[in-house]
Amino acid sequence: MIVDSHCHLDFPELAADRAGVIARAKANGVERMVTISTRVRRFGEVAAIADENPEIWCSVGTHPHNAHEEPEVTTADLVRLAGHPRCVAIGEAGLDYHYPGDYPAQTLGFRLHIAAARETGLPLVIHAREADDDIAAILEDETGQGGAFPFVLHCFSSGLELARRGLALGGYISFSGILTFKNAATIQQAATMAPADRILVETDAPYLAPIPYRGKPNEPGYVRHTAEKLAELRGVSLAEIGDTTTDNFFRLFSKAKR
Repeated sequence: MIVDSHCHLDFPELAADRAGVIARAKANGVERMVTISTRVRRFGEVAAIADENPEIWCSVGTHPHNAHEEPEVTTADLVRLAGHPRCVAIGEAGLDYHYPGDYPAQTLGFRLHIAAARETGLPLVIHAREADDDIAAILEDETGQGGAFPFVLHCFSSGLELARRGLALGGYISFSGILTFKNAATIQQAATMAPADRILVETDAPYLAPIPYRGKPNEPGYVRHTAEKLAELRGVSLAEIGDTTTDNFFRLFSKAKR
């Protein structure tokens, strides 16, 4: 079994044929998925997908690109909504400096989501793009001030230093289709460096389809190609990577039951 630990089944590219997407995922051995929230105000949509499909869980949170749209969201709101039986994570939240944005709103939202992860014990799904130093500094500050909390650096596309600092804090690293790209040497190095008990796989569908589907809409069934590349890089079988990443998923996303 392979778990797609991060996809967006509510996005139009996947919603138009959601039943087909889920069926194709199962046909490729992807038996569990987490559909990730990007706006708290739309949590009902992702929760409904999880309610209707026993192989799917969801998260609750505000993507950094949308942080300025939801300034009213509080840690208490996140904690309350996370009580939904199918909600197994907080986020995605974090920092994204690739595009111009409201960085103070992103930072505030990131810290509010960290507080919710700490209070609920649910893992925080972290979006980190071109913000390595600030992500690491906030993680270390929050851990030092308020104590440890579970988290995953999702769709890892950062440098090795963030990988090392995140792992040192007990975090996990999740690899997407980027791992299969020819220009992904640093990410591939992180995939070999990370301890076996801290690695996950994901699609971030409908984005970042792996080779041989690069440039096309991504879907959960394609996570198998990322798992195959991860197995190749680590010198193990696909079956072992499937077992390892699935065990890691259920350890980190502990509210999700096998």
